[in-house]
Amino acid sequence: MSFGIYVHIPYCIQRCTYCDFATYEQSKILPPADYTQLMIREIELKKSFFLRGKDSQPVDTLYFGGGTPSLFAIKDIVQVIEALARAGYPLSPDAELTMELNPGTVNEDKLNDYLKLGFNRFSVGAQTFNATHLKRVHREHSVIDTIESLKLLKRYNLNYNFDLLFGMPHQTVGELDHDLGQALEILPPHISPYYLTVPEGHPLSKNRPLEDDQMIMFDRIEQTLCENGYNRYEISNYARPGYESKHNYLYWSDHNYWGIGLSSHSYLKQTEGAPWGHRFWNPNNIKIYQQEIGDLKALESPTQLASIYFETLKENQSLTDFCHTSLRRAKGLVLSDLEAKFSGPSLTRVHKELDNLKERGLVQPTELGFTLSSKGKLISNWVFEKLTFT
Repeated sequence: MSFGIYVHIPYCIQRCTYCDFATYEQSKILPPADYTQLMIREIELKKSFFLRGKDSQPVDTLYFGGGTPSLFAIKDIVQVIEALARAGYPLSPDAELTMELNPGTVNEDKLNDYLKLGFNRFSVGAQTFNATHLKRVHREHSVIDTIESLKLLKRYNLNYNFDLLFGMPHQTVGELDHDLGQALEILPPHISPYYLTVPEGHPLSKNRPLEDDQMIMFDRIEQTLCENGYNRYEISNYARPGYESKHNYLYWSDHNYWGIGLSSHSYLKQTEGAPWGHRFWNPNNIKIYQQEIGDLKALESPTQLASIYFETLKENQSLTDFCHTSLRRAKGLVLSDLEAKFSGPSLTRVHKELDNLKERGLVQPTELGFTLSSKGKLISNWVFEKLTFT
């Protein structure tokens, strides 16, 4: 079974208006060195969770996300990796190491430092090549910053991802076409298009593209990227063959993962007495996180965490998670995996819902099980609601 670790760096130059992640402007949070020490303490306190009697647990994927991890000094990144190794979490020989970065925060020297540390994948939070839209969502970088960052990664022939935001206020289909064209001139190995999602009443919820235009945008993205050699291997992710994100795929494939740092979430698939596994997480407020880590003593199991940061999953919760994450993948829900994990009554419930969704044309059968249809991908949240078991 693959195992991944996510390290959350909640530091930003400026918070974007659409962001709902636990992040802070860098002047309004602890100095990076202090936050690094908090994470190192967390690693030491919780190191037993995934070892489960073993001396070590090799790490197949290590992902530094945020926020803007590229704002951190190299020495702080090194300290976290070294702390993991000391705690029994060495990197596998072929581990995927991902660093998120924002345009304008990495130069050639810093990139070489990352490469020396073993980072072999990068994710660029570019969002758009339209200066007006960048300003509207409070992105600090410029279009030129984006182009230069992407060209730097391409010059080094690296594996990297480009985040593309669409459905923004006042955005037209033509402007989306321009963004796609600009991206394809550089041809990143991986592109992640994200539809802007904000709550009703949010400033960015006004003047959104009309529903018909939104549907055209979804179709245009898929058609354009697939025609240019990208495979839609997950609802929001397209990659050239061999460049799929191993770390993200681990989330969708029912594997263990450990989240370290502010607001990070973890999943332990199965333990004695908990056949459906555990989920646990950190507080999303930096002062509370600092207090919690300061008060904690070494723990042998996540069940020792306060109940507000921990849950033991019931079968219906595990079944819901399994269906949702599986159907996000192009591979879809594999029936043999479903049958190996869940009880007869649960299988009956799933098959009943899948048959109903199939009749509506929202899922389609495959040799392995079921995948979302083209129509189902457009209303995937509705499909997932039908596959939510109580």
